[in-house]
Amino acid sequence: MWTTGRMSNAKSRLGLGTSLYFWALMDLTSTVLSSTPMPGAELETLFSDRPQSHLRSKRSWVWNQFFVLEEYTGTDPLYVGKLHSDMDRGDGSIKYILSGEGAGIVFTIDDTTGDIHAIQRLDREERAQYTLRAQALDRRTGRPMEPESEFIIKIQDINDNEPKFLDGPYIATVPEMSPVGTSVIQVTATDADDPTYGNSARVVYSILQGQPYFSVDSKTGVIRTALMNMDREAKEYYEVIIQAKDMGGQLGGLAGTTTVNITLSDVNDNPPRFPQKHYQMSVLESAPISSTVGRVFAKDLDEGINAEMKYTIVDGDGADAFDINTDPNFQVGIITVKKPLSFESKKSYTLKVEGANPHLEMRFLNLGPFQDTTTVHISVEDVDEPPVFEPGFYFVEVPEDVTIGTTIQIISAKDPDVSNNSIRYSIDRSSDPGRFFYVDITTGALMTARPLDREEFSWHNITILAMEMNNPSKVGSVAVTIKVLDVNDNAPEFPRFYEAFICENAKAGQLIQTVSAVDQDDPHNGQHFYYSLAPEAANNPNFTVRDNQDNTARILTRRSGFRQQEQSVFYLPILIADSGEPVLSSTGTLTIQVCSCNDDGHVMSCSPEAYMLPVSLSRGALIAILACIFVLLGGCVGCILPDRKFFWDPAICATGISVLVLLILSMRRHRKQPYIIDDDENIHENIVRYDDEGGGEEDTEAFDIAAMWNPREAQAQAGAPKARQDMLPEIESLSRYVPQTCAVSSTVHSYVLAKLYEADMDLWAPPFDSLQTYMFEGEGSVAGSLSSLQSATSDSEQSFDFLTDWGPRFRKLAELYGASEGPAPVW
Repeated sequence: MWTTGRMSNAKSRLGLGTSLYFWALMDLTSTVLSSTPMPGAELETLFSDRPQSHLRSKRSWVWNQFFVLEEYTGTDPLYVGKLHSDMDRGDGSIKYILSGEGAGIVFTIDDTTGDIHAIQRLDREERAQYTLRAQALDRRTGRPMEPESEFIIKIQDINDNEPKFLDGPYIATVPEMSPVGTSVIQVTATDADDPTYGNSARVVYSILQGQPYFSVDSKTGVIRTALMNMDREAKEYYEVIIQAKDMGGQLGGLAGTTTVNITLSDVNDNPPRFPQKHYQMSVLESAPISSTVGRVFAKDLDEGINAEMKYTIVDGDGADAFDINTDPNFQVGIITVKKPLSFESKKSYTLKVEGANPHLEMRFLNLGPFQDTTTVHISVEDVDEPPVFEPGFYFVEVPEDVTIGTTIQIISAKDPDVSNNSIRYSIDRSSDPGRFFYVDITTGALMTARPLDREEFSWHNITILAMEMNNPSKVGSVAVTIKVLDVNDNAPEFPRFYEAFICENAKAGQLIQTVSAVDQDDPHNGQHFYYSLAPEAANNPNFTVRDNQDNTARILTRRSGFRQQEQSVFYLPILIADSGEPVLSSTGTLTIQVCSCNDDGHVMSCSPEAYMLPVSLSRGALIAILACIFVLLGGCVGCILPDRKFFWDPAICATGISVLVLLILSMRRHRKQPYIIDDDENIHENIVRYDDEGGGEEDTEAFDIAAMWNPREAQAQAGAPKARQDMLPEIESLSRYVPQTCAVSSTVHSYVLAKLYEADMDLWAPPFDSLQTYMFEGEGSVAGSLSSLQSATSDSEQSFDFLTDWGPRFRKLAELYGASEGPAPVW
C-alpha cells in the first residue's frame, strides 16, 4: 500500500488491491482552500496533529493530486508533498523514483523519504498543472515494490496579472449631433488569472479621460456619447482613456488602460453660402464652344457627400448663351460658352446662378434652406475675327467638257467685324495639287484652269481660303466639293487584241469569234454598243458581223474555200458605236489567220512558209545541193565521154542541170542584196546639216508680251493685216481654247488661264515669259519654213510627199520620211 506522510493508518482507501495511493486533503474548509492555501508540509503537520477520531468518515482524501501555490519566492525548495509505501519499513530499502512532466527539472523527490519539492518558481499562467508518475523499487534488487502510478500537481492561482486590452488602441467613429447614449464602440480587457478562483480575474471598466463627452459601461465596456449636439465643425477628434481593474475594482486590484480615438463623422447640418453675391467676368467673342469663362463657389462647412453641390442658371439673359457645370473634385461651378458669341451683336450678359446640396437630411431641414444664389456679369470682348463664308459648304456639279476659264461658282465671304475689311481669296494648293481650278482674288469666282476629265478624276475636294487685307493672319476657309458630270467623250473600243483562226475547209456562216467592247464613259442609262463592218469593208465577201444586241457581236464567214497559198491573214475592220450624245465610234481590227486543219477541225499549221521556196539558203544547204549536183553530173559526163565505161541516165542528167540553174539564180539574187549596207544608204545616227537655213533678225525678234495685257488689241491685230507674221500663231492658238467673246470681256481671266494651260502643255516652250516664234528659215529657201510651232499633229499623222518636190538636196529626207508604197490592206 502507498500512503502520504504519516497517514498510513487512514481508513479511507480505494479498493483496488495492492496499488499506489496518494492522499491529499480535500476536507479542508472553504476558507483554508480559497483564501489561505498552505504548502503540503504545513497541511501534513496540520492533519498529523489532529486526532484521527475527529475525522469524519464522509470526507475522504483525493489520492491522485497535489496543490501548490504559484509564484513562490523563498530561497528553499518549496515542499509539495510526500509519497510513502506500506512496504517501506523505514530502513531505507525502498527507493522512490519520480518521472513525467517536469521531473528532475521542476520537481525533485527524495528517493529515501519520498518527499517532493519544487525547485523552480511556478507560474500558473504558463502551466496550470503537471502530470507525474511514481515508482517504488527494492534498493538492493531494483525490483518494483509497487505498480507505477500517475498523479497530478495543480498550481494554485494568485492575483499576479493585471487586465490587458489586447485589441487596443481603438479607433471609432460616431456621427456628429448624435443623441446622448449613442453607442460608439465596445472595449474588452482580459485577465490571465484564474476566473474560477476568487476575484483575481473579475474586471471593472471606468473612464479616466473623455468626460463629459463620453461614458463607459463598467461591466460591458461599451462607450457611449454623454453630451448632446457635439458639432464636428467645432471639434472633430477626441481621445478617450479607459481603465480596466480586477478584483472587482476593490482596493489592491491590478489595473490596465487603453486609448480610444473617436472621430465625429459629418452630417449635412450646414447649408451652402456664396461668399460673393456678385461676380464680374469677361470672355473673348472668339472663344470656342465649351471653353471656360469663369468659376463660382458656394462654401459648405460639411464634407464628402454632404458638401456636394449642384449649380444651375436660374435666371438672366445669358441662359441660352452660357452653361454651368459642377467640378466634382472641388465642388465649384464652371461657366462655359454654350453658343458662338458676337461682340457686334451683344456686348454683355447677366446670369443668376444657384448652388444647392443635392443630398439632404430631413432632421436638419430646420437649419436650411440648403441653397443660395449669386449674380454673374459677363462682358464680351471684341477680337479681330477671320472672314466667314456663307454658306459654310459648297457643292458644285460641272460637266467634264467645260471650257477652260468658265466660272462654275461664286464663293462669298465677309469680315464679321465692324471694320468690315476687304477680303482676298485663294485656293489651298494642297487640296488641288493638279491645279485644275483658279479663284479670282477679289470676286471669289471659281473657274476651271485645266480641262476636266471625269474618267481621270470624278470628284474634286478643294479648300478656298479668305484672307483679310489689313490682317493677313486672319484666314477663313470653306470646303468646296466639285462633282464632274460625265459627257460622251470616249469612243468604245476593243478591250484587247482580237485574233481568230479559221480552217481552210471552213463553211459559210461559221462562227469565228465573239467580240465585245469597253467605254470609259458612264451614261445614266448604261452603255449600249452597236457593231458593224467599217465602211471600207461594208461589201466584204469573206466575213460578216452580227450584232447580238447585248453589247457583243459575232463574226461569221460568208463563204467557204479559204486557202493559205492565196491569203493566209485577213484584217477585218469592225465599227463600234455607242448610244451617247453625240454618238462616238471607233474602228477595231480583227486579225484572222487561215490554218490547215485535219478532218476533225483541229488546227495543224497556220504558217504559209511550208508552201514556199526559201528565199535564201544556208551554207550547209548549199554544200548538200552541190554534192547532189556532182553526183548528177557524173551521169552527164558518162554521156559526153562514151569511151569511159560509166553508167549514165538522160533523166538524171536533165534533173542535175535544172538544179544547177536554180542555184545560179539564187546566188545572183543574193548578190543584189548585200549583207553590209553601203555607208551612203545608212540612215542610222547620221547628222544631216543644212547650211542654207539663212534667216536674219526677223527670226529672233521676241514676241510682244504687251499683247497679252490688251486682249482687244490682240483681237484687232488678228483681224487686221499682220505687220509681223510671227504673231499669227499666238492669236490662232488662243481661238482653239477660248471663245472670242471672252477676249473682249472686262476681265482677262479666261484668256490668261487658256494661255497658261497651253504653255504648260507645250513641252518645247522656252522656260521664260518671252515667247519667240520662228516661221521662216530664210527667204531664199525652197523649203519655206521648217518650224514645228504650227505643227498641230504628230509626225505619224503628217504627209511628207511634198519632200520629193524640193529637189535633190532633200532626197535623203524624202527617202526617210516618204510614204512607202505597198499593197492595199485586205479584209
